[in-house]
Amino acid sequence: MGDGDRGAEGTRRPQRADARRNQEALLDAAARVFVTSGVEAPIREIAAEAGVGTATIYRHFPTRADLIIAVYRHQVESCAEAGPVLLATSASPYQALAQWIDRFVDFVVTKHGLAAVLQSDDPCFDPLHAYFIDRLVPVCADLLAAAADAGEINPGTDAYALMRGVGSLCVGAGDNPRYDARGLVELLVAGLRRTT
Repeated sequence: MGDGDRGAEGTRRPQRADARRNQEALLDAAARVFVTSGVEAPIREIAAEAGVGTATIYRHFPTRADLIIAVYRHQVESCAEAGPVLLATSASPYQALAQWIDRFVDFVVTKHGLAAVLQSDDPCFDPLHAYFIDRLVPVCADLLAAAADAGEINPGTDAYALMRGVGSLCVGAGDNPRYDARGLVELLVAGLRRTT
């Protein structure tokens, strides 16, 4: 083993930007497949959706649990990072909140494909719920505070309670095609609006 090998052993190099983009595209593809086919979907189906070979998936995620955890974390991060961007770019804090809740609904729908696995006895999934709470509740709280400070909603809405309510409305859909979870969530968010 040469000296160059010794240094690489102790530190992990950051991913190149193109490798990171490729991995994110793979995770997005896996999330779409999980929604339509469940988390037990064949790896070849995920590979086809991502436009890569199955070996690429196994190289990044040696086990299905690794892939599931990575998809979940990727979805949480994407939702968390959207909050400040929406707040900075939307016409108003209330609009930023409404758009973020819409993205959160997308996340919750994706998460349903993962729900059975995440509630399994496998201890590798235990930290994911705390990760979800730690990353997303503060983002929602910031959006609520900004909308309240702008006088668009009444102050005092609890971020966790709102997110829990949104999640419950989404879970209620089950397999019923007549149940419009997104429409009900829009009504909930509209109900936050201050009327003067």
